[in-house]
Amino acid sequence: MKRERADGRWQTGRPVMVWAMALAIATSIVWAGEWRGADPDYAWSFPEDHWAHRETKTEWWYFTGHLQSTDGSRFGYQFTFFRVGVLPETPDFNSEWTTGQMVMGHAALSCLTVQKQEGEHRFSEVLYRATPLLGGFGEWPDSVLAWSRAPAGTDDRWELRWNGQGFDFRMRDDAEGFAFELTTRPVKPMVFQGPNGYSRKGNGPTAASLYYSFTRMATEGTLTVDGELMPVAGESWMDKEFGSNQLSADQTGWDWFSLQLDDRREVMLYDLRGTTAASAFGRGTVVEADGTTRYLTAGEFVVEEIDTWQSEATGARYPSGWRVRIPGADLSLIVTPELKAQENRSALLPRLFYWEGAVKVETCDGRAAGRGFVELTGYGTERVPAI
Repeated sequence: MKRERADGRWQTGRPVMVWAMALAIATSIVWAGEWRGADPDYAWSFPEDHWAHRETKTEWWYFTGHLQSTDGSRFGYQFTFFRVGVLPETPDFNSEWTTGQMVMGHAALSCLTVQKQEGEHRFSEVLYRATPLLGGFGEWPDSVLAWSRAPAGTDDRWELRWNGQGFDFRMRDDAEGFAFELTTRPVKPMVFQGPNGYSRKGNGPTAASLYYSFTRMATEGTLTVDGELMPVAGESWMDKEFGSNQLSADQTGWDWFSLQLDDRREVMLYDLRGTTAASAFGRGTVVEADGTTRYLTAGEFVVEEIDTWQSEATGARYPSGWRVRIPGADLSLIVTPELKAQENRSALLPRLFYWEGAVKVETCDGRAAGRGFVELTGYGTERVPAI
């Protein structure tokens, strides 16, 4: 895979991992034991594997999508629950506050074409220890996968459930002035991202996660913006990953793409940027209209940056437009942010920030070809401490 900046230079920095920053809170805790790494021969069992895997250090349930209200207003959204392992085993203390895990939630809303709020991007977060009063992770066959209290000042809870076919989730943040309650069902089969879901993140034997996706999910529900409740419908993408040893110390962050094309194909690509060419790593998947998959190595796709955007809040300069070519799939695409300012900035962890945004997809001659989401981490990371 070839990766270029618009100005011809490489951008590097320290690692930024969305989940790793939460783990930094617990670095004063000394633990014994081992976390389980990703196994290429893992024996999957569904729906049980939608639930938490406490033997691994890191896990997330990730949803993004494009929604439209009955008046034609368009929105992009993100909803993510993270499970952050602190201790492989919970200490044997007689206290309901004892835990070996933390629960972190991120939610964002981009108002793409809305008369009143057009161009706004809102972000909300929660971060709690996994205890009965604050949040946690369900056990099969309970329908709850993950939950937490809402942010301080909001009398509610965030929740993710399995509904028998797909996922239901809800969040609310009164201070940020938005909430959503959505239900999803797959319109294409679940796919593994890598053979048997074993997703390589580097050349080392432990640099991997277990990773699957629902790449196209019908979505409906309600969205509230500044007290205005509106029904919405659209399509979503769902990712689930879990593992213990994913990125190496010389990998600085990632560019990740999830693209839903109008020809009913989907594309997932990730570029793990390294401090050297040898530490960079990329993989991808093309999902055909019938649900079959083709896995891509780094040499089978090209991502070229064609524009940039700099955040006034953090100083980070992000790519902001890409040319994506996958010759073996006869794809040559232009990917452009629907809104440049879609940076998520944590208030609970002030040095955590990343770009997560809705994008449109066009052919090189300007014809509409689809839509998707892009996640960018590790930019402007001179402001982020090493983990």
